[in-house]
Amino acid sequence: MKTVQIVEWRNKEMRFEYTDGNNKDFIELCHGLDDFLNELVGGEENRAEYIPYNQLDDIHDVIIAYDDDIPVGSASFKKYDDECAEVKRVFIKQEYRGKGISNTLMELLENAARKQGYHYLILESGEPLVAAMALYRKIGYKVIPNYGQYKDMPDSICMRKEL
Repeated sequence: MKTVQIVEWRNKEMRFEYTDGNNKDFIELCHGLDDFLNELVGGEENRAEYIPYNQLDDIHDVIIAYDDDIPVGSASFKKYDDECAEVKRVFIKQEYRGKGISNTLMELLENAARKQGYHYLILESGEPLVAAMALYRKIGYKVIPNYGQYKDMPDSICMRKEL
């Protein structure tokens, strides 16, 4: 599934490409996300328990935002169960944050999940991710009890949105 959607963004066109977890630009953006998270929490060792749950092997639905040919952000989801998909690896490069790109990525991601027959999206985040938490709340995600692998992780905040 590789389709492209062009969206008007700040008086210019931004390309949103639908791809999968093997895309080299997505992998590069995920490395940027990992670096950002490591800096935020004081090193990889402080988020080691989360790393096994952020592998790209089972992510088949990815949207990448491009400014010209520069990958500037991404969002993805993977199947959680027959009715629910889990949002994964949402990231915007520093110089592009606060410009509404993540909002567009999430809208496109939700539409893609809905088209695949999912009724809900769930995600895991945390209070240190201030901008992400604000975005998720603004677009209708509600805090739920921690699910799956995050049940015993007190720093995790899990959220859900009905599509």
